[in-house]
Amino acid sequence: MIERFEAVEFVRRMRGGSQSQLVRCSNDGYYIVKFQNNPQGRRVLVNELLATLLAKHLGLPVSEIAIVNVQDFLIRHTDDAVVQLQRTRIPCQHGSCFGSHLIGDINRQGYLCHGVLPDFVRGRISNLRDFLGMLVFDTWTSNIDNRQAVLMPEAEGDQLTAVMIDNGGCFNGSKWTFPDCPTRGLVCGGQTYHQVESIDDFEPWLNRLERETDISVLRQIGGVVPEEWYEGEKNSLDRLLLELQDRCKIVRSLLLRTLRCRPNDFPRLRSSRTERVALPLFSVNAFNNYGAPPTIQRRIVKSSLT
Repeated sequence: MIERFEAVEFVRRMRGGSQSQLVRCSNDGYYIVKFQNNPQGRRVLVNELLATLLAKHLGLPVSEIAIVNVQDFLIRHTDDAVVQLQRTRIPCQHGSCFGSHLIGDINRQGYLCHGVLPDFVRGRISNLRDFLGMLVFDTWTSNIDNRQAVLMPEAEGDQLTAVMIDNGGCFNGSKWTFPDCPTRGLVCGGQTYHQVESIDDFEPWLNRLERETDISVLRQIGGVVPEEWYEGEKNSLDRLLLELQDRCKIVRSLLLRTLRCRPNDFPRLRSSRTERVALPLFSVNAFNNYGAPPTIQRRIVKSSLT
């Protein structure tokens, strides 16, 4: 299900809180590698691998990933193979690491978008609808980071293809909880959601989530995570997978709430007929994480949705 390669050469440090490194591997490919002793913790590696495979299961465009083994010898002979802490530097931890294949090549990379699509890409993204699928995904996994994507020029013409990257903030980052917020996960600019007229526009991803994702699928995907990344936390990982299964049933309602809360992002909904729908205000996890009473309330609201 997932390939394994040896690290051959450290190329350069990458920006970001996990202090990843661009590494050339034994297949001559370049991978952005996150280490077990990164400042965000080992769980971030689990998040990256698990979330990328889950997004692939939903049919979403994500980068190719691998487990990259980095030898202690290579780290000791690379001056910049270090993790910068508040008051000191420590060597990157050798062993198995998470690797995300560099999109493009070492000399030709795409446009990195971090939660915002710039105006110059408007009308140029050939797979713009996939951002709807990513909103389904980020709602399901409680991704607390802005949605990141790399826009790569296509071989002909001026069109761009979006590839989704950086899933370390899924599952509430290292907390492995699921706070729900209706404004999280949205991408600004580029008329990203102007095509949405109803909840049906989030197909086929909602259908894949509700009908093709069960605990057997989740455990099969979770089974490829290296044990050293969650050593001593197997029960926590099992609970995470079980909560993901339960959340498959509520993503549709959470999306309905998002559409209602952000009408300016979904302008074509305004002309749709209205109907009464029951929307959950917050999940139990959301209340507990934000300090509100752990009671799930429901109310009937008028929503301009079909």
